[in-house]
Amino acid sequence: MEGVPHPIPRTVEEVFNDFRGRRSGLIKALTTDVDKFYQQCDPEKENLCLYGLPNETWEVNLPVEEVPPELPEPALGINFARDGMQEKDWLSLVAVHSDSWLLAVAFYFGARFAFGKNERKRLYRMINELPTIFEVVTGNVKPKEQYANHNSSGKSKSSAKVSRPSESESKVVKMSLPPKDEEESGEDEEDDEQGATCGACGDSYGTDEFWICCDICERWFHGKCVKITPAKAEHIKQYKCPSCSSKRARV
Repeated sequence: MEGVPHPIPRTVEEVFNDFRGRRSGLIKALTTDVDKFYQQCDPEKENLCLYGLPNETWEVNLPVEEVPPELPEPALGINFARDGMQEKDWLSLVAVHSDSWLLAVAFYFGARFAFGKNERKRLYRMINELPTIFEVVTGNVKPKEQYANHNSSGKSKSSAKVSRPSESESKVVKMSLPPKDEEESGEDEEDDEQGATCGACGDSYGTDEFWICCDICERWFHGKCVKITPAKAEHIKQYKCPSCSSKRARV
């Protein structure tokens, strides 16, 4: 949907710079330019999309007509939900979809130019050093040092709440398995979690999902089942699951 041609990124660094430029444009739309963005998302218009451009600008426009499109397309019809929810919730929703779109575009380029395993891992690590658009828009941006070295000590279940960090530090969005050189006790916990089930829905443990452990009953839960996000978990000193919270209330 970009009117001015932009250089096609072909290396990890170029793809990351493209990602960073588009991200900056989207953040502007949802923060400093929010009034202008809000006005352009008229529910009376056709399906509209929010595009972030590599030159750190943004635009609201109709989706491209070519099928399949040259690049992955952002969420369609963001304007229809504008008046049906509170503005902050709507902006948060657009931010989440924008984060997903940015990753899709970055790894589209990675697939197109045959990035290998190490290149994809390096690209993800570079991207993961930046706060997500959702975190910026909602004000849940963590200090830089937490992105660089989170939970360097302590046991996952009692202190970090979120999963043990892997070398890629992907704890922001997903539960990670511990490094192979972790202490033996840590390996035992990993085996326990592999067979664990969510205390709310009963589904089995999955490495691609965010989990949180109750400090009272020590049961594990999907973050989505107990309405706890990774960002929110960072600020919880002692987590109590809904069941334990209700028991304490009755006492």
